[in-house]
Order: sequence, then structure tokens, then C-alpha cells
Amino acid sequence: MSSTEVELRSTIGGFTATGKLHTLSVWFILALRLMMGIAFFQSGFGKVLSGSFDAAGYLQNAPPSNGSPVADLFVAMGSNAAFVDFVNIAVPWGEVLIGLGLLFGALTRLAAFWGAFMMLLFYLGNWDISHGYINGDFAYMLVFLSVAAFGAGRILGLDAYIEAYEIDGQPLVERYPWARYFLG
Repeated sequence: MSSTEVELRSTIGGFTATGKLHTLSVWFILALRLMMGIAFFQSGFGKVLSGSFDAAGYLQNAPPSNGSPVADLFVAMGSNAAFVDFVNIAVPWGEVLIGLGLLFGALTRLAAFWGAFMMLLFYLGNWDISHGYINGDFAYMLVFLSVAAFGAGRILGLDAYIEAYEIDGQPLVERYPWARYFLG
């Protein structure tokens, strides 16, 4: 293995996958994190500024009209006024906070998890399989999961500093190992 490659190895369910990454991969991982951060921040910020985001019509109409396999769930969500009020705040502000988390590389895994969750909901709500099961929403979901898996917040991000922050002489993630699920 050359000095410009890093070996990866993972075993899940008895299956082992190995591979080699070029050290330039770090720049592509950073680019994915920043791309998703900009996209989500921009989308959420526009919704927050307009002050007119309302999910009710979408929830009640789009999934049934496009044949979503979970259309009934979306209709039920759109029929519950309290849930719609929650979504009308959670989607714009969630996008803003996810975007900021990714842009600054802070709480990156937490931000990426919620970004992937939102993209899964968008994938199911925007159901269109006329060109296959893979669309932009699905691809973005995988990008979010990749950002989390690679610990992209450690690449020119605040997570590297947060993880190393010492509490009683011990780095935060050593003292609180569960923090690794949110940082990185």
C-alpha cells in the first residue's frame, strides 16, 4: 500500500468489505459535506424568510397523486393540524440547522442523520419511479449517510475540536463515548 492510500475494512453480518482510499478522498468528503450544508441551509433559509411555508397541501395531495406506497400516512399527517403546525416549523428550521451543522462541521453526524431522515421522507413523498427507484432524494440520503460514516465533521470542522476538548484531562469523546454518535 502506498503512502497516499488508506485501507478500510468493515464486517457486518459476517460479510467483510475492504478497500483502499486515496488520501485525496478527504477533499471529496469535505466537498460532499459542504455541498449538502449549502443546499440545506439555502433551502431552509428561503422558507424561513418567506414565512409562508405550509406543508398541509403537499402532505394531503402530492403522495396520493404520485402513487407513493405510504400515501395514507402522509394524508393522515396532513390532516392533523397540530402535526402540520409542527412540520411547518420543523422543516424550514431543520433544514437551516442541518445546513449550519454541516457547513461548520459541528454535530455533523447528528445533522447528517436528520438530513438522511428528511430525505427518506422526501423520497417517499415525492415518489416517482418512472425512471427507476433511484432519484435525487434517494441519492442525497446516501450522501448524508456517507458524510456521517466518514466522520466528515473532523475534516476542517468544529467536531475535531469538540471531540478533543478536555474534561478533567480527558478528551470529551473518551470520557463520553456516546458523543461519537453525534460528532464526527
